Parts: sequence; structure tokens; C-alpha cells
Amino acid sequence: MIERILPRFVVGVDAFRDLPQASLHPLEALVVRHAVGARRREFATGRWCAKQALAGLHIPEGPLLPGPHHAPRWPEGVVGSITHCAGYRAAAVARSSDVRMLSVDAEPHAPLPPGVLESIALPEELAMVRELRIASPGTHWDRLLFSMKETVYKAWYPATARRLEFEDARITINVSAAAFSAQVLVPSPLRQHRRPLDRLNGRWLVSGGLVMAVLAVPAADPMVPAAGHLVPAAPGALP
Repeated sequence: MIERILPRFVVGVDAFRDLPQASLHPLEALVVRHAVGARRREFATGRWCAKQALAGLHIPEGPLLPGPHHAPRWPEGVVGSITHCAGYRAAAVARSSDVRMLSVDAEPHAPLPPGVLESIALPEELAMVRELRIASPGTHWDRLLFSMKETVYKAWYPATARRLEFEDARITINVSAAAFSAQVLVPSPLRQHRRPLDRLNGRWLVSGGLVMAVLAVPAADPMVPAAGHLVPAAPGALP
């Protein structure tokens, strides 16, 4: 599923159940030694996906240990991301010479719990979700917005060592292109082509009871202009 929205140079592997062949390196096992069985299996399958993806880049297998704020520490010269939710685990990796920032997030295709949307969304995002619900009621746009915001934060911290809050990025959804853009609203320490790198672009998909967002910033290509807010088209339809 993940390969349907990954850009060039990115390798993705996913699983729709925990896999018996997903064993942990002894150092990885220490990370989840106090976790319940379901969490250990989820962790192991996520790491298995990541190692299979790294193999696609011809990178030798080794332990993937968490760094600050639990983000995986990837091998030198690699950017990557792991995601998991009920019934799904996935990982995506790329060489840092090709991709500067990379993150993936999958969520169940279901409404957010009451009150969560209001706590994560800016006023203009709330208005956008209301409009999208009217135009395309078959998609849980609140959950998709949450997933998009998660990709922004998961990409931003490894690149900047700075955490973002939900209100620190404004999402714009392009329905017809199954794309989104994120305007980072705090000063960016990153620059690309002598400009602050504060606009990030990604793609999204709704399929198989899941919503998924992928955000990738190329290492060398110019920044893509923000996608417009277009309503409607088939939710999650790919170009």
C-alpha cells in the first residue's frame, strides 16, 4: 500500500499483521523488554519493515535503536520513518543524498475522538475540514488532517532537533492531486536554495480502512509551490 504514494528514490515496506519472522536484535529487545506482548510484536514488525526497506538500499542490517523523543536512529546517510496503527505497520527509507526529510504516518480511517480536531487544528484548517466534509462526506478529513500533521512533526524533528506543536504548521489539502502542503509557522533553521525551508509537501491516500500521509523533501530539487485547496474529487484518488 505504501508504495502507491512514495516518491522516487524512497523504498517502502509494509505489513498488515505482525509477522512471526520479525525478530529483534538483542539491543532492540531491551527497548521493549517491559512492554506488553502486543507492543513488542508491533515494534518488531515495524523494525522488520525498516530493515527490509534498508536492504532495498543495499544497507547492511543492524539494530535500529530509538533516539531522542523515540525517533529511530537511522544509519549514516539515511533518512527514514516508521509508522504503525491497528492492523498496519510500515517503514520508508531513502538516502540523504536524494531526500532531505522523510516521514510517513498511517491511521485508521475513522473519526477522531470528540474534541481532538479542535485541539490540533487552526481556525482555517477547521473551516477547510468543514468544507471537505460537505463536498466529500465519505472521507474522515479530520483523521487525515491529523495524519498530515504527524508527518510534519516526524520530519521536522530529525532535521532540526526542534519539536513542533500542532499549531506550528498549517495544512492545505489538494483533493484532486491527492496532495497536501504544510506551511511551518515558526522560524525555520533550514534553508534550501537560499530561502528558508518552511513549506513542506506530501501526498495522501485513503484505502483499505486506513488513511496515510507521506511527506518528502528532495535533497536538491527546488521547493514545490503550495497546493491550492481544491474541492472535490474522488477522495484519495491518485493522479
